[in-house]
Amino acid sequence: MFDAAEKVFGWKNKQDGQGCLVQIEMAERLCPDTPKAKWARPATPEPAPGFPRKVVWAMKALLQIVLICFAGSAIAQTISLPPRATNTPGGADFIKIISTLDFAQREQAVVEEVFAGNVPAFQWRLCPVTVTNVAEGITNIAVFFVTPDYLAVGSDDDYLLMPISPNTAQRIADRLGCVLPTRKMVDEIYAAAEVRLAPSPIPPGPAMTTVPIFAESNEMIRTQRLANLSSHPLGALVAGHKKDVVISARLAGVTNRVAIYGWQQTNGRAIQPLYPGHTAAWVDYSHGIRLVSQNMLVNSETKTVAEVLADPKLCGLISDEGVVTNTRYSTNPPTPLPSPAVSEKINLPWPQKFSASANFGEMLREIRLADEVRILVNAPAPESFATNKPVLLVFYVLPNGNTIEQTVGKTLKPGDDWHFDIQHIGAQTRWLRSVITNRTIVVAYLEAGTKSWPAWCKTHDDRSIIPMLDGVRGIFSSHKTEVVLASHSGGGSLIFGYLNAVKKIPDDVKRIAFLDSDYGYDSKLHADKIKSWLAASDENHLCVLAYQDYLALLNGKPFVSEQGGTWGRSHAMLDDLGAQFQFTSRTNSGLEIFSALDGRMQFLLKENPERKILHTEQVERNGFIQALLSGTADEDKGYEYFGGRAYSKWIQPAD
Repeated sequence: MFDAAEKVFGWKNKQDGQGCLVQIEMAERLCPDTPKAKWARPATPEPAPGFPRKVVWAMKALLQIVLICFAGSAIAQTISLPPRATNTPGGADFIKIISTLDFAQREQAVVEEVFAGNVPAFQWRLCPVTVTNVAEGITNIAVFFVTPDYLAVGSDDDYLLMPISPNTAQRIADRLGCVLPTRKMVDEIYAAAEVRLAPSPIPPGPAMTTVPIFAESNEMIRTQRLANLSSHPLGALVAGHKKDVVISARLAGVTNRVAIYGWQQTNGRAIQPLYPGHTAAWVDYSHGIRLVSQNMLVNSETKTVAEVLADPKLCGLISDEGVVTNTRYSTNPPTPLPSPAVSEKINLPWPQKFSASANFGEMLREIRLADEVRILVNAPAPESFATNKPVLLVFYVLPNGNTIEQTVGKTLKPGDDWHFDIQHIGAQTRWLRSVITNRTIVVAYLEAGTKSWPAWCKTHDDRSIIPMLDGVRGIFSSHKTEVVLASHSGGGSLIFGYLNAVKKIPDDVKRIAFLDSDYGYDSKLHADKIKSWLAASDENHLCVLAYQDYLALLNGKPFVSEQGGTWGRSHAMLDDLGAQFQFTSRTNSGLEIFSALDGRMQFLLKENPERKILHTEQVERNGFIQALLSGTADEDKGYEYFGGRAYSKWIQPAD
């Protein structure tokens, strides 16, 4: 082959030919017995006579890959484990063993089996994956080495692809001289795979984190793999059938979280975008652990994956997030998922468990969940409900530092906390009930036990939000129900967590309102879902209220950055949505108003030349009313956003 290559390329010396054949030195170093003349590169890029230029350059590219794959012999291409004992459990027996274990015990059982060598033999030999990038005009070519399939326990004939936490995966990776992949590495692995299996989703639910569902998923994948085993024996690189646990720049400074990505469809598009929202203890059937050798080959040198990710010129080989410095997870056991149990069944049908309030004939039901969540459902009098009248169910997620009672509001008496007089969502709701007469307005106030939804979301999996909201929906299941997702301040964390957890925004969600609460907006996670939801129905509305918070001063100093506050996040969302929807804009008394879809989508952004803190004032000055009426025939009738309180007569009297 090398003689043929010499003839084709006409190699005569080692002059640098535009940086395209840097692998020659690599091959020269790694194959010292080959005459050095064989590795000389061409003095000019001209092809040998009789060979078309395109063919030659294609052959050059191919030969580079061949050479760099040969170079892999310099790096250990197997993982080092003790020999697998004949009396160790296969996959089927291991399923029985771990079915009775709790989460921590199950994780430890996996570690013990892997460290004892109870891993299929075909997984011991690593597969090379070749990647390239261009930095500062120089083409870099590298090879990293990966397990042919996701981590499994058992034998070649009987194995279980084992979902585990990132913490446990890191323990195993450390022992075996490996790391976990990046998103780009997952894409490159899929592109290089000999076998590409289509994802086999199982309907989501609480059981998806249990061993029986692990076993069911494993059997589905095993059936797929057996279908092409004769043409692609075990040990061939296989991909597409799991979501990868990955390392990501987005985990920098974050603890007790896992990033997942992948599950490529047959068209190559990943079902699961990069998502760092789950707690580390969230381990479901779809997760897989792909081990990557910590040593890789870059041009003519051996480097670690961590070194490459830290190098601005080389990181593009294996990262699409730029430099990544946090290349590993903690090996401490993750904080277990909180129990989903509740003190009472949430979805008891209306009006069970409701009691009459002393004010305005309202009906109240308080629900306390075991995971430090308190919900107060406020409904109008029973006669307000009718079979032909839809329920407008508003989830109002509280701001940081406020109780439900303070958020509802009341008339202050001497000695009362000032927080009772700064939002008045209760009074604004009563005003809305007097205006919106074709709907029965119900408000479900959601309070985190720590009075901080951002803090709560850091320790709870996003998917735990779904049953919480669905339970409240179920109270009114005998009525047609339309849902509003509304939040103030840190309450936006729960709304974005919900958007993260659902595949698409449910059809019953008719309005999303961020009242100075979109700090957590992420273009990659949320833009497409919001766009699809807005385009799906002309009944769907989006309202975003924010102000120039980066100019505001607290004790004489700014407290948010231009990009990190709601002003910056609102503009980021506006830019993303503007790529699909055409906005008009106007300014009225320092209020920038951006509107699209005949008013169904509105951004009301308040300028702040006086550098005040307007965070709560936006809500108090009819902000909740505006959030529910924007884009409707009742907008601006009987009230003015940022005007005087339109709801004064509806404020709850002092105790």
